[in-house]
Amino acid sequence: RDPPDWTPSARPISICENPAVIAEAANALGRHSGPLICTRGQPSAAVTRCLIQLTAVGARLRYHGDFDWPGIRIANGIISRHGAVPWRMAAADYLAAADSGKPLRDAPVAAAWDAALGHAMQSRGQVIEEERVIRALLADLDSRAERNSSHARNGTFR
Repeated sequence: RDPPDWTPSARPISICENPAVIAEAANALGRHSGPLICTRGQPSAAVTRCLIQLTAVGARLRYHGDFDWPGIRIANGIISRHGAVPWRMAAADYLAAADSGKPLRDAPVAAAWDAALGHAMQSRGQVIEEERVIRALLADLDSRAERNSSHARNGTFR
């Protein structure tokens, strides 16, 4: 079977961990949403193949997942295997999110991109799911806002 003919654009392709982000982007943004792929936890073979094909044609990828130890493990894999950049996955993003009341469980995992993130998570001790930061993610995905943002003008993206 022939793979699709991907044509990358200047916009990054966003990757999320949870289907709720896709559903909310579709509901809130509709056709104004930037490209978004959901891994639904650990990436399946289909998601992995799609990411390989996209990076092969030069697409820029950015990843956001849950702030829990399995989420950090997934992020480390996607970032290292596919060259994605962290998307709102810094210690400051974690600390700015509202409390969840859900304790972190399992053994800590170091975030390859931000040593301070692991320390912040251990100190705070709470899981922060993507749904708790969805407004910020949707703002980044909104193509109408992107035209006027300083991130779009200076060539960076969150």
